[in-house]
Amino acid sequence: MGVLRARLLELYRCLFEQYGPQHWWPGESRFEVMAGAILTQSASWANAAAAISSLKRAGALSAEAIREMPLDELARLVRPSGYYNAKAKKLKAMAEWLGGHGDDLDRAFDGDTAALRGELLSVHGIGPETADSILLYAAGRPVFVVDAYARRILGRVGIISGGESYDRLQRLLHDNLGADAALFNEYHALLVAAGKTACRRQPKCGECCIAGRCLRVMPG
Repeated sequence: MGVLRARLLELYRCLFEQYGPQHWWPGESRFEVMAGAILTQSASWANAAAAISSLKRAGALSAEAIREMPLDELARLVRPSGYYNAKAKKLKAMAEWLGGHGDDLDRAFDGDTAALRGELLSVHGIGPETADSILLYAAGRPVFVVDAYARRILGRVGIISGGESYDRLQRLLHDNLGADAALFNEYHALLVAAGKTACRRQPKCGECCIAGRCLRVMPG
């Protein structure tokens, strides 16, 4: 086993022991996961979840309903997530993309992962992190989601320098962890849990299981 792989797996085990299985992404359907990946952009999950609940109450949590709904009404429903006008347009674009596949997610998610990622990235409002969230959590593809929490924690324990591009950091994780969707799912969720609780911008090192490995230890 390579040194970097060993360090990544040791970090994973440490986080799993402290936080346990995360059962992430919380969603009742693959389409809900896709909508959530857009609604959580620049928003807390609590606010994104409130917007999803609003869509559910209106019977609008489907590609067809989103396509048919007036833009201003859709924006009103997703208002809790913030940037609601922009996010309504992004949801519309995603729904139009899915409509091109007959609203059939099995058909939409068929084929090569790289090609599917490229297709998602061509949709208005879907960038690398959102596309990879959809690929991992809705399509079950082995794609690691590189978010701010992953970058922060991996930087603090010295696995990365912090200046890596999204694609370079993702390649590092893929090369050292292999193509394992279940591992990527749990690992990403654990990094989010740690980033929200202990390894915050102003860290609470006294509450953190990785403080002994961290380059920036502060009083808890």
